[in-house]
Amino acid sequence: MKTKGNCVARKPKVGMISLGCAKNLVDAEIMLGSVLQRGMEITSQPKDADVLVINTCAFIDSAKEESIEAILEAHQQRGLNRRPDQKLIVSGCMSQRFAKELRQEMSEVDAFVGLDQVSELGAIIEKLLSKRRTLNAQRPTLNPDSSTLGVDSSNGDVGLAFADRRPTYIPDYDTPHFRLTPAHFAYVKIAEGCNHPCSFCVIPQMRGKHRSRPLQSVLAEIRGLVSEGVREINLISQDTTYYGMDLWPAKAGPRQPIDSTRGPTLAVLLREIQEIEGEFWVRLLYTHPAHWSDELIETIRQLPDKVARYIDIPLQHIDDAMLGRMRRETSRSHIENLIHKLRAGIPGVTLRTTFIVGFPGETEAEFASLLDFIRSTRFERLGIFKYSQEDGSRAAKMPGQIPAKIKSARYREAMSIQQQIAHDLAYEKVGSELKLLVDQPHIARSEGDAPDVDARVVLSEAAPVGEFVWRRITGSRGYDLLA
Repeated sequence: MKTKGNCVARKPKVGMISLGCAKNLVDAEIMLGSVLQRGMEITSQPKDADVLVINTCAFIDSAKEESIEAILEAHQQRGLNRRPDQKLIVSGCMSQRFAKELRQEMSEVDAFVGLDQVSELGAIIEKLLSKRRTLNAQRPTLNPDSSTLGVDSSNGDVGLAFADRRPTYIPDYDTPHFRLTPAHFAYVKIAEGCNHPCSFCVIPQMRGKHRSRPLQSVLAEIRGLVSEGVREINLISQDTTYYGMDLWPAKAGPRQPIDSTRGPTLAVLLREIQEIEGEFWVRLLYTHPAHWSDELIETIRQLPDKVARYIDIPLQHIDDAMLGRMRRETSRSHIENLIHKLRAGIPGVTLRTTFIVGFPGETEAEFASLLDFIRSTRFERLGIFKYSQEDGSRAAKMPGQIPAKIKSARYREAMSIQQQIAHDLAYEKVGSELKLLVDQPHIARSEGDAPDVDARVVLSEAAPVGEFVWRRITGSRGYDLLA
Protein backbone atom coordinates (compact mmCIF):
# COMPACT_ATOMS: atom_id res chain seq x y z
CA MET A 1 0.00 0.00 0.00
CA LYS A 2 1.40 3.41 -0.94
CA THR A 3 2.40 5.73 1.87
CA LYS A 4 3.08 9.44 2.06
CA GLY A 5 5.23 10.35 5.02
CA ASN A 6 3.81 8.46 8.00
CA CYS A 7 0.29 8.32 6.55
CA VAL A 8 -1.14 5.25 4.91
CA ALA A 9 -2.97 6.09 1.69
CA ARG A 10 -6.72 5.57 2.05
CA LYS A 11 -8.38 3.06 -0.23
CA PRO A 12 -10.63 4.79 -2.81
CA LYS A 13 -14.34 4.38 -2.11
CA VAL A 14 -16.62 3.54 -5.05
CA GLY A 15 -20.39 4.04 -5.08
CA MET A 16 -22.88 2.67 -7.60
CA ILE A 17 -26.37 3.76 -8.64
CA SER A 18 -27.77 1.04 -10.91
CA LEU A 19 -30.92 1.67 -12.96
CA GLY A 20 -33.02 -0.52 -15.25
CA CYS A 21 -33.53 -4.26 -15.40
CA ALA A 22 -32.05 -7.27 -13.63
CA LYS A 23 -29.66 -7.82 -16.55
CA ASN A 24 -28.21 -4.38 -15.88
CA LEU A 25 -28.00 -5.23 -12.18
CA VAL A 26 -25.78 -8.23 -12.95
CA ASP A 27 -23.48 -5.93 -14.95
CA ALA A 28 -23.31 -3.66 -11.89
CA GLU A 29 -22.38 -6.63 -9.69
CA ILE A 30 -19.53 -7.52 -12.08
CA MET A 31 -18.28 -3.93 -12.15
CA LEU A 32 -18.20 -3.77 -8.36
CA GLY A 33 -16.51 -7.18 -8.26
CA SER A 34 -13.67 -5.75 -10.34
CA VAL A 35 -13.48 -2.80 -7.94
CA LEU A 36 -13.01 -5.10 -4.94
CA GLN A 37 -10.47 -7.15 -6.86
CA ARG A 38 -8.37 -3.99 -7.22
CA GLY A 39 -8.40 -3.42 -3.46
CA MET A 40 -10.89 -0.55 -3.40
CA GLU A 41 -13.85 -0.16 -1.04
CA ILE A 42 -17.53 -0.04 -1.92
CA THR A 43 -19.88 2.43 -0.26
CA SER A 44 -23.66 2.60 -0.35
CA GLN A 45 -23.54 6.35 0.32
CA PRO A 46 -22.95 8.38 -2.88
CA LYS A 47 -21.75 11.39 -0.88
CA ASP A 48 -18.92 9.31 0.60
CA ALA A 49 -17.70 7.96 -2.75
CA ASP A 50 -14.45 9.07 -4.34
CA VAL A 51 -15.85 7.64 -7.57
CA LEU A 52 -19.58 7.41 -8.26
CA VAL A 53 -20.82 5.16 -11.08
CA ILE A 54 -24.25 5.67 -12.68
CA ASN A 55 -25.19 2.41 -14.40
CA THR A 56 -27.76 3.55 -16.95
CA CYS A 57 -30.67 2.11 -18.91
CA ALA A 58 -31.67 3.19 -22.43
CA PHE A 59 -34.48 0.75 -23.23
CA ILE A 60 -37.26 3.34 -23.57
CA ASP A 61 -37.54 7.13 -23.33
CA SER A 62 -38.58 7.14 -19.68
CA ALA A 63 -35.54 5.03 -18.79
CA LYS A 64 -33.21 7.40 -20.64
CA GLU A 65 -34.78 10.37 -18.89
CA GLU A 66 -34.33 8.68 -15.50
CA SER A 67 -30.68 7.98 -16.35
CA ILE A 68 -29.97 11.56 -17.42
CA GLU A 69 -31.68 12.90 -14.30
CA ALA A 70 -29.56 10.58 -12.13
CA ILE A 71 -26.34 11.82 -13.79
CA LEU A 72 -27.27 15.48 -13.38
CA GLU A 73 -28.42 14.91 -9.79
CA ALA A 74 -25.12 13.20 -8.96
CA HIS A 75 -23.19 16.14 -10.40
CA GLN A 76 -25.32 18.61 -8.46
CA GLN A 77 -24.82 16.69 -5.21
CA ARG A 78 -21.09 16.68 -5.89
CA GLY A 79 -21.23 20.44 -5.62
CA LEU A 80 -23.62 20.58 -2.68
CA ASN A 81 -21.51 18.10 -0.72
CA ARG A 82 -18.37 20.08 -1.52
CA ARG A 83 -16.82 17.11 -3.28
CA PRO A 84 -15.46 18.69 -6.47
CA ASP A 85 -12.80 15.97 -6.55
CA GLN A 86 -15.41 13.18 -6.73
CA LYS A 87 -15.19 11.42 -10.10
CA LEU A 88 -18.36 10.60 -12.03
CA ILE A 89 -18.50 7.58 -14.36
CA VAL A 90 -21.42 6.62 -16.58
CA SER A 91 -21.83 2.97 -17.60
CA GLY A 92 -24.58 0.74 -18.96
CA CYS A 93 -26.78 0.75 -22.03
CA MET A 94 -27.02 4.52 -22.42
CA SER A 95 -23.26 4.86 -22.20
CA GLN A 96 -22.85 2.15 -24.84
CA ARG A 97 -25.46 3.61 -27.17
CA PHE A 98 -24.91 7.36 -26.84
CA ALA A 99 -21.29 7.71 -25.70
CA LYS A 100 -20.34 10.17 -28.44
CA GLU A 101 -23.36 12.39 -27.86
CA LEU A 102 -23.03 12.25 -24.08
CA ARG A 103 -19.33 13.07 -24.25
CA GLN A 104 -20.16 16.25 -26.14
CA GLU A 105 -23.14 17.24 -23.99
CA MET A 106 -22.09 16.14 -20.49
CA SER A 107 -18.67 17.55 -19.72
CA GLU A 108 -19.37 16.92 -16.03
CA VAL A 109 -18.86 13.16 -16.61
CA ASP A 110 -15.28 11.96 -16.15
CA ALA A 111 -15.57 8.65 -18.06
CA PHE A 112 -18.00 6.59 -20.09
CA VAL A 113 -17.75 2.80 -19.79
CA GLY A 114 -19.07 0.48 -22.51
CA LEU A 115 -20.78 -2.89 -22.01
CA ASP A 116 -17.64 -4.78 -23.02
CA GLN A 117 -15.75 -3.11 -20.15
CA VAL A 118 -17.90 -4.10 -17.17
CA SER A 119 -15.20 -6.44 -15.80
CA GLU A 120 -12.57 -3.70 -16.17
CA LEU A 121 -14.11 -0.95 -14.03
CA GLY A 122 -11.44 -1.32 -11.35
CA ALA A 123 -8.67 -0.69 -13.90
CA ILE A 124 -10.59 2.22 -15.40
CA ILE A 125 -10.96 3.84 -11.97
CA GLU A 126 -7.26 3.42 -11.25
CA LYS A 127 -6.40 5.26 -14.45
CA LEU A 128 -9.01 7.92 -13.71
CA LEU A 129 -7.68 8.56 -10.21
CA SER A 130 -4.13 8.80 -11.52
CA LYS A 131 -5.39 12.06 -13.06
CA ARG A 132 -5.18 10.97 -16.67
CA ARG A 133 -7.84 12.69 -18.73
CA THR A 134 -10.48 10.01 -19.37
CA LEU A 135 -13.45 10.95 -21.51
CA ASN A 136 -14.29 7.45 -22.66
CA ALA A 137 -12.99 4.17 -21.33
CA GLN A 138 -14.09 1.94 -24.19
CA ARG A 139 -11.39 -0.08 -25.87
CA PRO A 140 -9.62 1.56 -28.79
CA THR A 141 -10.94 0.20 -32.07
CA LEU A 142 -7.39 -0.24 -33.34
CA ASN A 143 -6.92 -3.08 -30.85
CA PRO A 144 -10.40 -4.52 -30.22
CA ASP A 145 -9.16 -7.85 -28.90
CA SER A 146 -6.94 -6.38 -26.19
CA SER A 147 -8.01 -7.15 -22.64
CA THR A 148 -6.49 -3.93 -21.32
CA LEU A 149 -7.38 -0.30 -21.81
CA GLY A 150 -5.45 1.56 -24.47
CA VAL A 151 -3.05 4.29 -23.37
CA ASP A 152 -1.83 7.09 -25.61
CA SER A 153 1.94 6.98 -25.27
CA SER A 154 2.29 10.65 -26.08
CA ASN A 155 0.36 11.93 -23.08
CA GLY A 156 -0.50 8.91 -20.92
CA ASP A 157 -4.23 9.35 -21.47
CA VAL A 158 -6.64 6.47 -21.67
CA GLY A 159 -7.53 5.87 -25.31
CA LEU A 160 -10.41 8.08 -26.38
CA ALA A 161 -11.61 6.10 -29.41
CA PHE A 162 -15.25 5.10 -29.21
CA ALA A 163 -16.48 1.54 -29.77
CA ASP A 164 -17.69 1.07 -33.32
CA ARG A 165 -18.80 -2.53 -32.94
CA ARG A 166 -21.39 -4.37 -30.92
CA PRO A 167 -20.38 -5.90 -27.58
CA THR A 168 -19.08 -9.46 -27.37
CA TYR A 169 -18.39 -9.82 -23.62
CA ILE A 170 -20.01 -12.58 -21.58
CA PRO A 171 -19.18 -13.31 -17.88
CA ASP A 172 -17.88 -16.64 -16.62
CA TYR A 173 -18.61 -18.46 -13.36
CA ASP A 174 -15.42 -17.16 -11.74
CA THR A 175 -15.88 -13.54 -12.80
CA PRO A 176 -15.74 -11.53 -9.55
CA HIS A 177 -19.19 -10.35 -8.40
CA PHE A 178 -20.36 -8.11 -5.59
CA ARG A 179 -23.94 -9.20 -4.94
CA LEU A 180 -26.49 -6.39 -4.89
CA THR A 181 -29.48 -8.61 -4.16
CA PRO A 182 -30.49 -9.84 -0.68
CA ALA A 183 -28.57 -12.88 0.52
CA HIS A 184 -31.39 -15.35 -0.29
CA PHE A 185 -31.95 -14.67 -4.01
CA ALA A 186 -29.80 -13.92 -7.02
CA TYR A 187 -29.94 -13.28 -10.74
CA VAL A 188 -27.84 -15.49 -12.99
CA LYS A 189 -27.26 -14.25 -16.52
CA ILE A 190 -27.09 -17.33 -18.74
CA ALA A 191 -26.66 -15.47 -22.04
CA GLU A 192 -26.14 -11.97 -23.40
CA GLY A 193 -27.36 -10.19 -26.54
CA CYS A 194 -30.27 -10.99 -28.84
CA ASN A 195 -30.81 -12.19 -32.41
CA HIS A 196 -34.45 -11.15 -32.80
CA PRO A 197 -35.41 -8.34 -35.24
CA CYS A 198 -38.27 -6.77 -33.22
CA SER A 199 -39.01 -3.47 -34.91
CA PHE A 200 -39.56 -1.54 -31.66
CA CYS A 201 -36.29 -2.60 -30.02
CA VAL A 202 -32.63 -1.56 -30.24
CA ILE A 203 -31.23 -4.06 -27.73
CA PRO A 204 -29.40 -6.11 -30.42
CA GLN A 205 -27.67 -2.90 -31.51
CA MET A 206 -26.68 -2.11 -27.92
CA ARG A 207 -25.85 -5.55 -26.55
CA GLY A 208 -24.85 -7.49 -29.66
CA LYS A 209 -25.74 -10.95 -30.92
CA HIS A 210 -27.02 -13.72 -28.65
CA ARG A 211 -24.16 -15.54 -26.96
CA SER A 212 -24.73 -18.25 -24.36
CA ARG A 213 -22.49 -19.10 -21.46
CA PRO A 214 -21.18 -22.68 -21.45
CA LEU A 215 -23.38 -25.09 -19.51
CA GLN A 216 -20.73 -25.89 -16.91
CA SER A 217 -20.06 -22.19 -16.31
CA VAL A 218 -23.71 -21.58 -15.39
CA LEU A 219 -23.86 -24.68 -13.22
CA ALA A 220 -20.68 -23.73 -11.37
CA GLU A 221 -22.09 -20.31 -10.54
CA ILE A 222 -25.38 -21.77 -9.31
CA ARG A 223 -23.58 -24.34 -7.14
CA GLY A 224 -21.59 -21.53 -5.56
CA LEU A 225 -24.69 -19.44 -4.88
CA VAL A 226 -26.59 -22.37 -3.36
CA SER A 227 -23.61 -23.16 -1.12
CA GLU A 228 -23.81 -19.55 0.12
CA GLY A 229 -27.45 -20.03 1.14
CA VAL A 230 -29.24 -18.62 -1.90
CA ARG A 231 -32.79 -19.98 -2.07
CA GLU A 232 -33.94 -18.54 -5.39
CA ILE A 233 -32.05 -18.49 -8.69
CA ASN A 234 -33.56 -16.24 -11.35
CA LEU A 235 -32.28 -17.19 -14.80
CA ILE A 236 -32.08 -14.15 -17.06
CA SER A 237 -30.98 -13.12 -20.54
CA GLN A 238 -32.54 -11.22 -23.42
CA ASP A 239 -33.96 -14.51 -24.74
CA THR A 240 -33.74 -17.28 -22.14
CA THR A 241 -35.43 -19.95 -24.26
CA TYR A 242 -32.75 -19.60 -26.98
CA TYR A 243 -30.10 -20.56 -24.44
CA GLY A 244 -27.39 -22.89 -25.77
CA MET A 245 -28.52 -23.02 -29.39
CA ASP A 246 -25.68 -20.77 -30.53
CA LEU A 247 -23.28 -23.35 -29.05
CA TRP A 248 -24.50 -26.24 -31.23
CA PRO A 249 -21.86 -27.72 -33.54
CA ALA A 250 -24.23 -27.04 -36.45
CA LYS A 251 -25.37 -23.46 -35.86
CA ALA A 252 -29.09 -22.96 -35.32
CA GLY A 253 -31.08 -20.25 -37.06
CA PRO A 254 -33.31 -17.80 -35.15
CA ARG A 255 -36.40 -19.93 -35.85
CA GLN A 256 -34.69 -23.31 -35.48
CA PRO A 257 -36.82 -25.82 -33.52
CA ILE A 258 -35.41 -26.66 -30.09
CA ASP A 259 -33.62 -30.01 -30.14
CA SER A 260 -31.50 -31.15 -27.18
CA THR A 261 -29.95 -33.94 -29.25
CA ARG A 262 -28.06 -31.26 -31.21
CA GLY A 263 -26.47 -29.51 -28.24
CA PRO A 264 -27.17 -27.63 -25.01
CA THR A 265 -30.64 -26.17 -24.44
CA LEU A 266 -32.56 -24.61 -21.57
CA ALA A 267 -34.20 -27.99 -20.91
CA VAL A 268 -30.78 -29.62 -20.56
CA LEU A 269 -29.67 -26.84 -18.22
CA LEU A 270 -32.73 -27.27 -16.00
CA ARG A 271 -32.19 -31.04 -15.76
CA GLU A 272 -28.58 -30.44 -14.70
CA ILE A 273 -29.68 -27.83 -12.12
CA GLN A 274 -32.08 -30.43 -10.69
CA GLU A 275 -29.06 -32.51 -9.69
CA ILE A 276 -27.58 -29.73 -7.52
CA GLU A 277 -28.14 -30.52 -3.85
CA GLY A 278 -30.01 -28.05 -1.68
CA GLU A 279 -33.46 -26.52 -1.29
CA PHE A 280 -33.94 -23.72 -3.79
CA TRP A 281 -36.15 -22.45 -6.62
CA VAL A 282 -35.12 -21.75 -10.19
CA ARG A 283 -37.24 -19.13 -11.96
CA LEU A 284 -37.36 -18.51 -15.73
CA LEU A 285 -37.48 -14.87 -16.82
CA TYR A 286 -37.54 -13.31 -20.30
CA THR A 287 -38.59 -16.34 -22.33
CA HIS A 288 -39.42 -15.69 -26.00
CA PRO A 289 -42.60 -17.39 -27.31
CA ALA A 290 -40.86 -18.46 -30.54
CA HIS A 291 -38.47 -20.82 -28.74
CA TRP A 292 -40.68 -22.86 -26.47
CA SER A 293 -40.76 -26.61 -27.05
CA ASP A 294 -42.76 -29.60 -25.83
CA GLU A 295 -39.52 -30.91 -24.32
CA LEU A 296 -39.05 -27.76 -22.21
CA ILE A 297 -42.65 -27.88 -20.97
CA GLU A 298 -42.30 -31.53 -20.05
CA THR A 299 -38.98 -30.86 -18.30
CA ILE A 300 -40.53 -28.16 -16.10
CA ARG A 301 -43.48 -30.45 -15.29
CA GLN A 302 -41.09 -33.19 -14.19
CA LEU A 303 -39.02 -30.93 -11.89
CA PRO A 304 -41.55 -29.26 -9.56
CA ASP A 305 -39.29 -29.32 -6.51
CA LYS A 306 -36.58 -27.16 -8.14
CA VAL A 307 -38.16 -25.29 -11.08
CA ALA A 308 -40.80 -22.75 -10.07
CA ARG A 309 -44.08 -23.10 -11.95
CA TYR A 310 -43.68 -19.57 -13.22
CA ILE A 311 -43.21 -18.47 -16.82
CA ASP A 312 -42.30 -14.93 -17.84
CA ILE A 313 -43.17 -14.73 -21.54
CA PRO A 314 -43.41 -11.22 -23.07
CA LEU A 315 -45.94 -11.43 -25.93
CA GLN A 316 -46.19 -7.70 -26.86
CA HIS A 317 -49.48 -8.08 -28.80
CA ILE A 318 -51.94 -10.69 -30.08
CA ASP A 319 -53.32 -9.23 -33.32
CA ASP A 320 -51.59 -10.85 -36.31
CA ALA A 321 -51.18 -7.57 -38.20
CA MET A 322 -49.57 -5.98 -35.14
CA LEU A 323 -47.29 -8.97 -34.55
CA GLY A 324 -46.18 -8.69 -38.17
CA ARG A 325 -45.39 -4.98 -37.89
CA MET A 326 -43.55 -5.65 -34.65
CA ARG A 327 -41.57 -8.46 -36.39
CA ARG A 328 -42.23 -10.77 -33.46
CA GLU A 329 -41.78 -14.03 -35.43
CA THR A 330 -44.95 -15.43 -33.88
CA SER A 331 -48.66 -15.49 -34.74
CA ARG A 332 -51.88 -15.43 -32.76
CA SER A 333 -52.46 -19.13 -33.37
CA HIS A 334 -48.93 -19.97 -32.21
CA ILE A 335 -49.38 -17.93 -29.02
CA GLU A 336 -52.80 -19.34 -28.18
CA ASN A 337 -51.58 -22.90 -28.78
CA LEU A 338 -48.50 -22.28 -26.63
CA ILE A 339 -50.53 -20.88 -23.71
CA HIS A 340 -52.81 -23.92 -23.89
CA LYS A 341 -49.77 -26.23 -23.82
CA LEU A 342 -48.18 -24.37 -20.91
CA ARG A 343 -51.29 -24.50 -18.75
CA ALA A 344 -52.11 -28.09 -19.64
CA GLY A 345 -48.53 -29.31 -19.35
CA ILE A 346 -47.56 -27.46 -16.14
CA PRO A 347 -50.50 -27.64 -13.71
CA GLY A 348 -50.70 -24.59 -11.47
CA VAL A 349 -48.34 -22.52 -13.63
CA THR A 350 -48.28 -18.72 -13.20
CA LEU A 351 -47.99 -16.89 -16.52
CA ARG A 352 -46.54 -13.40 -16.63
CA THR A 353 -46.54 -11.36 -19.82
CA THR A 354 -46.20 -7.81 -21.12
CA PHE A 355 -47.97 -6.02 -23.97
CA ILE A 356 -47.26 -2.82 -25.87
CA VAL A 357 -50.12 -0.39 -26.56
CA GLY A 358 -49.98 2.52 -28.98
CA PHE A 359 -47.55 0.88 -31.41
CA PRO A 360 -47.47 2.75 -34.75
CA GLY A 361 -50.60 2.07 -36.77
CA GLU A 362 -52.46 0.27 -33.97
CA THR A 363 -56.12 0.66 -34.83
CA GLU A 364 -59.04 0.68 -32.42
CA ALA A 365 -60.00 -2.77 -33.72
CA GLU A 366 -56.49 -4.14 -33.12
CA PHE A 367 -56.44 -2.68 -29.63
CA ALA A 368 -59.90 -4.14 -28.95
CA SER A 369 -58.65 -7.59 -29.99
CA LEU A 370 -55.85 -7.24 -27.43
CA LEU A 371 -58.33 -6.34 -24.68
CA ASP A 372 -60.52 -9.33 -25.59
CA PHE A 373 -57.44 -11.58 -25.40
CA ILE A 374 -56.52 -10.21 -21.96
CA ARG A 375 -60.06 -10.81 -20.71
CA SER A 376 -60.27 -14.36 -22.05
CA THR A 377 -56.76 -15.55 -21.18
CA ARG A 378 -56.74 -14.17 -17.62
CA PHE A 379 -52.98 -13.94 -17.14
CA GLU A 380 -51.93 -14.26 -13.52
CA ARG A 381 -49.39 -11.45 -13.97
CA LEU A 382 -49.46 -8.81 -16.69
CA GLY A 383 -47.74 -5.50 -17.43
CA ILE A 384 -48.43 -2.87 -20.08
CA PHE A 385 -45.90 -0.63 -21.81
CA LYS A 386 -46.85 2.49 -23.73
CA TYR A 387 -44.95 2.36 -27.03
CA SER A 388 -41.74 4.41 -26.95
CA GLN A 389 -40.36 5.72 -30.26
CA GLU A 390 -36.73 4.61 -30.17
CA ASP A 391 -34.24 6.25 -32.51
CA GLY A 392 -32.51 3.62 -34.61
CA SER A 393 -35.44 1.18 -34.51
CA ARG A 394 -37.54 0.31 -37.56
CA ALA A 395 -40.72 1.30 -35.77
CA ALA A 396 -39.46 4.83 -35.11
CA LYS A 397 -39.75 5.58 -38.84
CA MET A 398 -43.14 3.91 -39.33
CA PRO A 399 -46.15 6.00 -40.33
CA GLY A 400 -49.14 6.19 -38.02
CA GLN A 401 -47.36 7.18 -34.80
CA ILE A 402 -49.99 7.25 -32.04
CA PRO A 403 -50.47 10.44 -29.98
CA ALA A 404 -49.36 10.24 -26.35
CA LYS A 405 -52.91 10.96 -25.13
CA ILE A 406 -54.29 7.90 -26.94
CA LYS A 407 -51.43 5.70 -25.72
CA SER A 408 -52.13 6.74 -22.13
CA ALA A 409 -55.86 6.08 -22.49
CA ARG A 410 -55.19 2.61 -23.91
CA TYR A 411 -52.74 1.89 -21.12
CA ARG A 412 -55.30 2.80 -18.46
CA GLU A 413 -58.05 0.74 -20.10
CA ALA A 414 -55.89 -2.37 -20.41
CA MET A 415 -54.55 -2.11 -16.87
CA SER A 416 -58.02 -1.60 -15.39
CA ILE A 417 -59.12 -4.89 -16.96
CA GLN A 418 -56.04 -6.71 -15.69
CA GLN A 419 -56.40 -5.21 -12.23
CA GLN A 420 -59.81 -6.80 -11.79
CA ILE A 421 -58.53 -10.12 -13.14
CA ALA A 422 -55.57 -10.06 -10.74
CA HIS A 423 -57.79 -9.20 -7.76
CA ASP A 424 -60.16 -12.06 -8.65
CA LEU A 425 -57.31 -14.55 -9.01
CA ALA A 426 -55.82 -13.44 -5.69
CA TYR A 427 -59.17 -13.95 -3.95
CA GLU A 428 -59.36 -17.49 -5.37
CA LYS A 429 -56.15 -18.34 -3.47
CA VAL A 430 -57.84 -17.81 -0.09
CA GLY A 431 -57.88 -21.06 1.88
CA SER A 432 -54.95 -22.65 0.04
CA GLU A 433 -51.61 -23.64 1.58
CA LEU A 434 -48.62 -22.11 -0.21
CA LYS A 435 -44.88 -22.54 0.04
CA LEU A 436 -43.39 -19.06 0.51
CA LEU A 437 -39.92 -17.55 0.40
CA VAL A 438 -39.51 -14.92 3.12
CA ASP A 439 -38.08 -11.55 1.96
CA GLN A 440 -38.72 -9.62 5.19
CA PRO A 441 -40.05 -10.81 8.57
CA HIS A 442 -43.64 -10.05 7.51
CA ILE A 443 -43.26 -10.13 3.68
CA ALA A 444 -42.91 -13.23 1.52
CA ARG A 445 -43.42 -14.41 -2.07
CA SER A 446 -44.94 -17.52 -3.58
CA GLU A 447 -43.38 -19.36 -6.50
CA GLY A 448 -45.78 -17.31 -8.65
CA ASP A 449 -44.09 -14.03 -7.71
CA ALA A 450 -40.76 -12.83 -9.07
CA PRO A 451 -38.71 -10.30 -7.08
CA ASP A 452 -39.57 -6.61 -7.49
CA VAL A 453 -42.17 -6.99 -10.26
CA ASP A 454 -44.93 -9.17 -8.82
CA ALA A 455 -47.23 -9.36 -5.80
CA ARG A 456 -46.37 -10.15 -2.18
CA VAL A 457 -47.73 -12.24 0.65
CA VAL A 458 -48.17 -10.27 3.88
CA LEU A 459 -47.52 -12.49 6.92
CA SER A 460 -49.44 -12.06 10.17
CA GLU A 461 -46.67 -13.83 12.09
CA ALA A 462 -43.01 -13.05 11.48
CA ALA A 463 -40.90 -15.68 9.70
CA PRO A 464 -37.11 -16.06 9.26
CA VAL A 465 -35.81 -14.04 6.30
CA GLY A 466 -34.37 -16.11 3.47
CA GLU A 467 -36.15 -19.34 4.45
CA PHE A 468 -39.06 -21.27 3.00
CA VAL A 469 -42.25 -21.52 5.05
CA TRP A 470 -45.70 -22.97 4.44
CA ARG A 471 -48.65 -20.71 5.24
CA ARG A 472 -52.41 -20.80 4.76
CA ILE A 473 -53.77 -17.87 2.74
CA THR A 474 -56.39 -16.09 4.84
CA GLY A 475 -57.33 -13.19 2.56
CA SER A 476 -56.31 -10.86 -0.24
CA ARG A 477 -55.71 -7.13 -0.47
CA GLY A 478 -55.60 -5.89 -4.05
CA TYR A 479 -52.77 -7.76 -5.78
CA ASP A 480 -51.32 -9.06 -2.50
CA LEU A 481 -52.23 -12.08 -0.42
CA LEU A 482 -52.56 -12.28 3.39
CA ALA A 483 -51.33 -15.26 5.38
